[in-house]
Amino acid sequence: MISGGFILKIIVDTLGGDNSPWANIEGAIIELIKHRDLSVIFTGDETQIGEVLEETFEKVMASINKYDKNPALIDNLKSRIEIVHAPDIITGNDKPTDAIRLKKDSSMMRSIKLLREDESISAMVSNGATGALVAAATLRIPRIDGVRRPAFCPILPTMKGGVIGVCDSGANVDIKADLLQQFAIMGSKYLEAAFGIESPRVGLLNIGVEEEKGDDLRREAYKLLKETPEINFVGNMEARELLSGDFDLVVCDGFSGNVLVKSVEGTALELLKKIKDDIYSKKKYQVGALFMKQMFNEEKEFLNYQRYGGSVMLGSEKVIVKGHGSSDKVAVAKCIEQAYKMVEGNLNKKIAEAVSGAQTE
Repeated sequence: MISGGFILKIIVDTLGGDNSPWANIEGAIIELIKHRDLSVIFTGDETQIGEVLEETFEKVMASINKYDKNPALIDNLKSRIEIVHAPDIITGNDKPTDAIRLKKDSSMMRSIKLLREDESISAMVSNGATGALVAAATLRIPRIDGVRRPAFCPILPTMKGGVIGVCDSGANVDIKADLLQQFAIMGSKYLEAAFGIESPRVGLLNIGVEEEKGDDLRREAYKLLKETPEINFVGNMEARELLSGDFDLVVCDGFSGNVLVKSVEGTALELLKKIKDDIYSKKKYQVGALFMKQMFNEEKEFLNYQRYGGSVMLGSEKVIVKGHGSSDKVAVAKCIEQAYKMVEGNLNKKIAEAVSGAQTE
């Protein structure tokens, strides 16, 4: 809960996702009910947003009339919602620079403009095109003092019941060792603020665990990370160790990180399909599966990457969370929750202080 009566304002881009605008709006309502100090600005088609809101409120009314008889909740929700008409959509086929220049009335560009110009707005959540969002945020939103480049940091589950962040996962392809150092600092502060992980264990993505492994960049980065007191560096991490639970954060260039995350997500999805196909291949497997149905459902939820939120753009002066294009309402709610916790935990201030400390040592 934000103290002192402060209302935390978050922009929710309602267009661009596979399940938009329904998922975006319903996910936001979930968080508005949860956090009474939260307000939301929806950007998108005003008429469409209004229609979805009315249907969503009807669902909420049906639920509260059944359980706690509190219809006044709807009035409270409406008082914390604003709508900004922005009917254009940026698609994955749009060239990012063209989208920024030509689609000024798109929900994403209007969101970025509001985020930059309105000091009362703390964060933005979008499921739209990644390239356009990165380009627009990089060009239009100032960086935290001392941060050279922003970086994406998605979250994945581990085999020990925790989570691991991957920083960077696509924003920066060509980097140097000092950028990896900043990624480690920003990612560590993020995990502390949003997930309550004390002294996150940081690994450097490499082809082996020995200190001398890898190319010149990785060897230089290893030495730099080892000498950075602002982080808990535990050494190199091979890709197969990503979900082991032995690391809380892995730092890498954006190309390697993007390949790593998508490979793991793809493997999880294909494995679930294989298990399902195998079960239906034989009667005896189907009978056995009946007794293991609950376990299979639990494993399916564990492997569902959408349940762990979106990719946070670390290093921007305002909080930006990029959700998966296929996000449902629960996934959107998780993204908004991430943004809420980052603002509540003064993440950007902590990043600025840590980055500044690393530069003066």
